[in-house]
Amino acid sequence: MPDHAIGALDALDAKPYDALLLLSFGGPEGPDDVVPFLENVTRGRGIPKERLKEVGQHYFLFGGVSPINAQNRALLDALRKDFADHGLDLPVYWGNRNWAPYVTDTLREMVTEGHRRILVLATSAYASYSGCRQYREDLAGALAALEAEGLELPRIDKLRHYFNHPGFVGPMTEGVLDSLADLPQDVRAGAHIAFTTHSIPDSAADTSGPAEDHGEGGAYVRQHLDVAKLIADAVRERTGVDHPWRLVYQSRSGAPHIPWLEPDICDHLEELHGAGVPAVVMAPIGFVSDHMEVLYDLDTEARAKAQELGLPVRRSATVGADPRFAAAVRDLVLERAATERGQRVTPCALGALGPSHNLCPVGCCPARAPKPAAAGADSPYA
Repeated sequence: MPDHAIGALDALDAKPYDALLLLSFGGPEGPDDVVPFLENVTRGRGIPKERLKEVGQHYFLFGGVSPINAQNRALLDALRKDFADHGLDLPVYWGNRNWAPYVTDTLREMVTEGHRRILVLATSAYASYSGCRQYREDLAGALAALEAEGLELPRIDKLRHYFNHPGFVGPMTEGVLDSLADLPQDVRAGAHIAFTTHSIPDSAADTSGPAEDHGEGGAYVRQHLDVAKLIADAVRERTGVDHPWRLVYQSRSGAPHIPWLEPDICDHLEELHGAGVPAVVMAPIGFVSDHMEVLYDLDTEARAKAQELGLPVRRSATVGADPRFAAAVRDLVLERAATERGQRVTPCALGALGPSHNLCPVGCCPARAPKPAAAGADSPYA
């Protein structure tokens, strides 16, 4: 499996773009930040502060610090190093939806420093409302704030979904292989692979992606299944063992009466143990880095369930700041820039689904309460 490819492009030219924005979720950096951070995340939902303190216990177990900010700093450094090493002159900035550095503040800084054509890399690889459109809504909100301040607005485009780019799939495949090799030899061959991602409401999954992809599970489930198959097939080719696998879910946070994607990882571990499966590798393919959902829901809660069952488990690595992922981002930047310049480009994508769209169409991952969203066909900011 190649690390990355960009087709026939032979020039490291990011024009017309003059900056890249790494856009992420954000997280608290100390105990005093936890509740204000959760208030940002849940704004408009009317959740009492006492309930937020209960939810925040996951963060308090880790000193009130989410690992996501440190991981974004590492990715920021990796991107800057990769770009510099390959002669790509494109400054990289970082902004968050829910904690400092806030996206509005970062965009203001970018504009005041003269940037007018900005590409956005969101730390979510798949199509869904929370993983794509909500980021686009936050970008629109930031642009509205800058407009109210009288600043000249930049044009913003978002990089396509990269779930099936070799630079994303490759590191995760290596992580699964490493986890299998770390299992005791007597259970390794019989190990199952549980590919995990964030559970979302069934209704949000069913309407994920463009309208033509809507239906049971929508683009969200189909994209994850495609990645899981790619990794399982690569593992079989490398090891000669056909490990059974399933896509499962974690981190449910909604009201009990609302259907969310299932099965939950802990329920799945119980099912596998009851069926006599000797070991499991948990592969968090839905996450770019080892942030709180990985550290708590898998490394803490799911591991505790496996220990209770006496079931050997390993958790494979996310891509994080892997140099192959940084190289994939460079490929995506050059691909999009060449497309904007009118060049013919062969997008790099593995699996059955092909490359995702560059521009989110109208009706893609709709919100329950429609809000303006930037970097899409329905953007109020051309």
